Amino acid sequence: MRKTFHYRLYPTRKQANLLLAQLEECRWLYNQLLEQRKAAWEKRQQSLGLYDQQKTITTIKAQRSSLTIVHSQVLQNVAVRIDLAFQAFFRRCKAGEKPGYPRFKGKNHYDSMTFPQAPSGCELRDGFLRLSKVGVVKVVLHRKLEGTPKTCTVKRSSTGKWYACFSCEVAQPKPLRKSKQQVGIDVGLRSFATLSTGERIDNPRFFRTDEKALAKAQRRLSKVEKGTPERAKRRKPVARIHERIAFRRLDFAHQAARKIADKFGFISVEDLKVNRMIHNRCL
Repeated sequence: MRKTFHYRLYPTRKQANLLLAQLEECRWLYNQLLEQRKAAWEKRQQSLGLYDQQKTITTIKAQRSSLTIVHSQVLQNVAVRIDLAFQAFFRRCKAGEKPGYPRFKGKNHYDSMTFPQAPSGCELRDGFLRLSKVGVVKVVLHRKLEGTPKTCTVKRSSTGKWYACFSCEVAQPKPLRKSKQQVGIDVGLRSFATLSTGERIDNPRFFRTDEKALAKAQRRLSKVEKGTPERAKRRKPVARIHERIAFRRLDFAHQAARKIADKFGFISVEDLKVNRMIHNRCL
């Protein structure tokens, strides 16, 4: 069984610049591998696979020396991401859905990198995370890491914060307290959820709480010309408000789900086809 652990990172300014440089190199490699696949099919009708592209990374590194600042396994994982993007593309084509061909990543649109064989390149020890070619980064360990780490993803948020996400192999999960109580849950719009016991969970509507602050920040942003340093500066308050709303929603949903899981032994939720409901103007 896999279990994930998220931790907040506090890199120094120098370490943050190194992480940004590594993300930029990963973005460049992603676009390069995507161009390889696109050109191979258009010119030679050849489909490149994952291992075909991973073999070419050594040659690409010889031509672009700046790729050496990134751990080798992280570069290999970039090829894995390209392969997953094309797998999803072909799956949508077969299902008759809108295909959505994989896109090239623009500047500041590549926000994470993965170490696929943790702790190789990323070792958590004594409250610090040792990242390859970055150094020792301070971590807030709000809970103890359990099991055996398998992968580690370092991510940058829209507000410039850094996080580390560990995926760990846990041998035996801890079972919850047994309960014979049963409950059915109806998720709504006016109320967050209504239980079959008659209990109603109100919708806190976090967006409405910060609606005025968000509108003010967005008005200030709209008055600045695109592409200027001032616009990049005013974009940060908008991102912070959106992040705060997202955090509050996630925390509320997690606490509500935890209370229900602790109290009831059998939980039933209605199975809704949300995608079909979206196309119904009456809903």
